[in-house]
Amino acid sequence: MPRPDPAPAPPRILCAGAMLWDVIGQASAPMTLGEDVPGRIHQRPGGVALNVALALARQGLAPGVLSVLGRDPTGDALLAEAARRGVDTRWLHRDPGPTGTYMAIEGPQGLVAAVADARGLEAAGPAILAPLRDGRLGDAGAPWRGTLVVDGNLTEPVLALIARAPWLSRAALRIVPASPDKAPRLRPLLAHPRAILHLNRLEAEALAGRPLPLAAEAAEAVVALGAARVLVTDGPRAVADAVAGGPTLTLVPPAVAARHVTGAGDSFLAGHLAAEDAGAPRDQALAAGAAAATRHITAPPQGPLSKETA
Repeated sequence: MPRPDPAPAPPRILCAGAMLWDVIGQASAPMTLGEDVPGRIHQRPGGVALNVALALARQGLAPGVLSVLGRDPTGDALLAEAARRGVDTRWLHRDPGPTGTYMAIEGPQGLVAAVADARGLEAAGPAILAPLRDGRLGDAGAPWRGTLVVDGNLTEPVLALIARAPWLSRAALRIVPASPDKAPRLRPLLAHPRAILHLNRLEAEALAGRPLPLAAEAAEAVVALGAARVLVTDGPRAVADAVAGGPTLTLVPPAVAARHVTGAGDSFLAGHLAAEDAGAPRDQALAAGAAAATRHITAPPQGPLSKETA
């Protein structure tokens, strides 16, 4: 009798946080409150953790995702789509509640407004991290070794747990806030010695508590709060990489016409992480992150739902 194929090796990169459906409305003209304008609507897999995992898979890596999905048809569909695109979904937590949804409106000027329904993630709390502490991927005696991307959609108690958990004592962390409002949740992780923070300029301002007009200034301000390394993006303006005790690097991305903006920061993180995973130095990794974000914002939207509205 032939032996069964061995199970795939555990992933070296895990993305913990939101995994949901994105529903993105793209207005054809600038909008003001209450307007009804023509545009296009797209539905696609989303959530910060899944966005990063999908972008890493496109870079040729084999990431896993730690998140929660409802035991509903939309959760089943999202699970199948993520696996089809190269994301390891073996460690997901399934819950009786509904699968999450993110709804956003974008205009030519960028994001107009968004609402995220991530009740399942909030209710699951630390349960999504169970594989890292119950022996499936690691435990306190044999901590998992790899890179954990931490999404600021996780609750404050879960983020505080990640900062001190013995079963994560050997992990490198990549931290992304998800929004300026959620950036202050990251304070327990600021002083983590193996954490790299990925912020946009507004998120850095929220952490620092003051206006910071340039990405380099913003990155250095968060390093001054105790962070070991901080990368800051600022839309089409210069991006920056600041480290404690070292020089700050900056790079101006190429000028392009953006088709959409949701997920650009996640693509930057994935491009930067993939480059450093391959051994690239800081300047080349910064360029790789900027190039990945540019490809993302200029690519045609993809998803199972795509329709015109009038």
